Amino acid sequence: MRTFYRRVLGILPRIGVKVVDLGPGTSLVFRRGDRTVVPVGGGADLVTRGKGRYAVTDVGVDTWLVARGATKRNTKSVPLGDAGARLLLDKPVPADGEREFQLAAAHYLCTQHVAALLELNRVNCVFDVGANSGQYGKGLRRFGYTGRIVSFEPVSATFEKLQKSAENDPDWHVYNFALGREEAVQSIYVDWKSMNSLLPPSEYGKERYRRFAKGRTEEIEIRRLDDVMQKALEGVEDPRPYLKMDTQGFDMEVFAGAGERISEFVGMQSEVAALRLYEGSPAMGEAVAAYEAAGFGVTGMYPVTRDPATGRVVEFDCVMVRPEASGSGAG
Repeated sequence: MRTFYRRVLGILPRIGVKVVDLGPGTSLVFRRGDRTVVPVGGGADLVTRGKGRYAVTDVGVDTWLVARGATKRNTKSVPLGDAGARLLLDKPVPADGEREFQLAAAHYLCTQHVAALLELNRVNCVFDVGANSGQYGKGLRRFGYTGRIVSFEPVSATFEKLQKSAENDPDWHVYNFALGREEAVQSIYVDWKSMNSLLPPSEYGKERYRRFAKGRTEEIEIRRLDDVMQKALEGVEDPRPYLKMDTQGFDMEVFAGAGERISEFVGMQSEVAALRLYEGSPAMGEAVAAYEAAGFGVTGMYPVTRDPATGRVVEFDCVMVRPEASGSGAG
C-alpha cells in the first residue's frame, strides 16, 4: 500500500512540479530544468543540473572524484601522512617531469606553511621586500592572511604593476624604493624579468640565464628598514611583524638595514643560494648562520629553482621563526 508521502509525490508532476526520488524518505522537488542523479557509493548520490554525463572515481575513504564525461579517471590517491590530506594524481609523474613537479609542490607547501606560521604567531604586518608585481601579497590573501602587507619594489615599471595589485586592498601599502644596509642611490640591473638585481651576475648566473647578457640599469633609491618601520607600522595595534625578502642576492643587505629592530620580527623568510647567481651574494650557509645568530630558527626549506643539467637546487626559500614567538611552538 502506498504511503501518503508517495501519493503526494505522485500528484506533484500533475501540477508542474518535478520530482526526483532519491530513496526512502528522500526526494528532490523542483520546477524548472532537469536533474541527473549520479550514485557515488557509500549511500551517497550526486545531483546535478541538466542531463550531462558524469563519471565517478573512488579516490579514498568517503572521497570521490566527479568529472564530466562517461569515462572514469585513472586517478591515484596518495595519503599525505596522517594529516588527513590526499594528493590526487591523474597520471604518474615521469622521470623527466619530476623536477617540475617537485618545485610546484614546494611552492604550494611553502605558501601554506607561511600562512599557518603567520596565524600561529599572530603576525599582523608582513614586510614584503622585493615585491615585484605583488605575487607574494596575492598569495598571502588567497591563503587567508588579513593583516597589513607593506611591499617594497624599486623598479618603476614593476612598481606600477604592484600598485595595481594592491589598489583595492586598503591594508596593503606599497613603496617605490629598495631596502639595504645604507641609504643610497644606486643602479639596479633591470629587464631581467622577475630577477632584477642590484648585483651583477656571477659566471654561473651568466651560464644559467641568457637574459643576464642583456638588460639595462636604472637609478633607484635605497633606504634602511629600521628607518621605515615606524611609518609602516602606524595604526597596527601590538605589532608582530614578519619579514619576507626576495631581492636577488641582496637579502643580507636588507637584513643588516634592520639594525637592532630585527629583534621585533617574530619570523622571517629569505631566498638563500646554494648556487650563487649574483656576484657578491652570500653563500647559503653564511646567510642562514647570520639569521640564526639574530635569534631565528629554521622551520622550512623549500627549493625555488634547480639547475636543469644536474638537478641541483639553485635557491631555497628559507622560512624561520623566533622560538619564543609562540607558546604553541610555531612551525
